[in-house]
Amino acid sequence: MKSGWRSAAVVTGMMWACIAAGAQKQPNVPPEYEREGGPYVPTPNVVVDQMLTLANVGASDYVIDLGSGDGIIVLTAAHQRKSSGYGVDIDEELIRLSNLRAKSLGVSGRVLFEAKDIFKTDVSKATVVTLYLLPEFMRRLRPKLFNELKPGTRIVSHDYHFDEWQHDDDLSFDVPEKEFISGVPHATLYLWIVPAKVEGAWRLQLDGGGEYSLVLKQRYQNLEGTVETKGRQAGLLEPKMKGTEINFVLLQGATRGQFSGKVNGNRMEGTANFGDGKAMRWSASKGS
Repeated sequence: MKSGWRSAAVVTGMMWACIAAGAQKQPNVPPEYEREGGPYVPTPNVVVDQMLTLANVGASDYVIDLGSGDGIIVLTAAHQRKSSGYGVDIDEELIRLSNLRAKSLGVSGRVLFEAKDIFKTDVSKATVVTLYLLPEFMRRLRPKLFNELKPGTRIVSHDYHFDEWQHDDDLSFDVPEKEFISGVPHATLYLWIVPAKVEGAWRLQLDGGGEYSLVLKQRYQNLEGTVETKGRQAGLLEPKMKGTEINFVLLQGATRGQFSGKVNGNRMEGTANFGDGKAMRWSASKGS
């Protein structure tokens, strides 16, 4: 399949030294290399570091880089942050070199690189997904990542976003060496936290406060909904998802209840505060 994604960047002098004795440190900005379907565009090391920081990558994470190139993102995560990972790219020579570098760095037991179609790649194991893809590929990947990734998975993209799926956080900073590649001496990173799927009808029970029928509609992390109790409508305000976390305000007359909780499949539970300083437990089940 023809494709046109980029891949990761310059490996640090230390990493290259691990691979071949006496190897020269690569220039900060190597040229773009045209290949079938589009260019291979390197990512500066400072961008790699900031992507991993924005995603808060740690030892318990499994990082999947779609369009992994020479593997720098997965290799850096494994070598510096002790995570595990997986990279895919269409360039078989870059995949070969990435696996060689993993072995040289002593992380081959925790990372693997394969030549594969990104749209057919199993991403379900990821806790972090990293991307540096052209807008066309971002749009095509959006439904796959939203539907296949576990709630709470972090996605970090360099420069490009998912359009209607609004990001949860972003970071912009100067990267002078990028001007040789894109003409723009800065980078913008976008972070998404994959939300739990909560659309549908829920039965909510508030300890000591009765039962509610809750109907939610979902558009990525944004929600809207209606609430009914004892045949009366109540107001549902400011509903939003962030990973498995859900927050909303339930309004009954002049009484305002701030609800926060966690979603676990067809169950959610948490605490509600009605302004009196006392937290009340609540729970909800879907479809009941």
